[in-house]
Amino acid sequence: MSGHGHEHGPGGHSGHSHGVSADADRRWLGLALALITVFMAAEVVVGVLASSLALISDAAHMLTDAASIVLALIAMRLAARPARGGFTYGLKRAEILSAQANGLTLLLLGSWLAYEAVRRLIAPPAVSGVPMLVTALAGIAVNVVATWCISRANRTSLNVEGAYQHILNDLFAFVGTAVAALVVVLTGFERADAVATLVVVALMVKAAFGLLRDSGRIFLEAAPADVDPDALGDRLVARPDVVEVHDLHVWQITSGQSALSAHVLVEPGGDCHAVRRDLEDVLRNGYGITHTTLQVDHAPEQVLQLTLPGDRETTDDAAHCKAPHGPVHRDEPHHH
Repeated sequence: MSGHGHEHGPGGHSGHSHGVSADADRRWLGLALALITVFMAAEVVVGVLASSLALISDAAHMLTDAASIVLALIAMRLAARPARGGFTYGLKRAEILSAQANGLTLLLLGSWLAYEAVRRLIAPPAVSGVPMLVTALAGIAVNVVATWCISRANRTSLNVEGAYQHILNDLFAFVGTAVAALVVVLTGFERADAVATLVVVALMVKAAFGLLRDSGRIFLEAAPADVDPDALGDRLVARPDVVEVHDLHVWQITSGQSALSAHVLVEPGGDCHAVRRDLEDVLRNGYGITHTTLQVDHAPEQVLQLTLPGDRETTDDAAHCKAPHGPVHRDEPHHH
């Protein structure tokens, strides 16, 4: 297939901005990790002494918080390594693996806590409300600081967002635990401990599904959530001298880093390089996509013939792929 293939935007790859400010993020994540680890150890002791499932569940959740931050830090190190060998994108998707692990741990921990909470609703043990209340209030303070630390990092990274969701849910958990402890102290209603745990479980499941959905889209190479590929293809084919756009693919290499490839046919007398530059400007300014591979060719005469949509056979054209992936965009009515 002849043409001007595999062209990149101005400046080639040197103009791309990949990844996040890893050094700054690591400092904030490290501070949050230190706070959580110290408090978690103290909370386990108090939870056992007070027989509070809510406190023990909070401590278990803090353990996953710590694990999520460690995973995030490791993933940052891996993602910063340059591309080499068979890993032509480097290890940038290590952070997406970390986000998936964070989502799965939230689901697994939530399942265990839901089981324990239901069991305690049926047969509630004696709960010491005062130690539970004091510890929960201290936990709120610690998690406010830890949440603030991670909010200072780059949350456009699913990796950082996963750790943030863990700690934010832990903050909600401590608020619920404090309310439950206050109920136990004032009324002696010990089932409040289990009820607070179930509320926290619901929040954990919601956060988990969000992380798994977003990271799953990246693994399946779906288009970014804010990009409609059909609308994008129609916009590209409406540009001057463009006759057709097919084999249009847009995906995310990792969070915050989108890529696009397409085969573009232009008028026989059109300037392929000028069209490519124009399309790259549209993608960069309209969609924030700077990592592009556009193969630009002159359209054969039969592609320019006027026929009804769906009537023309293009599989024998030298300018067409034998099996185009996805819809063919032309500046005329067509199906998506």
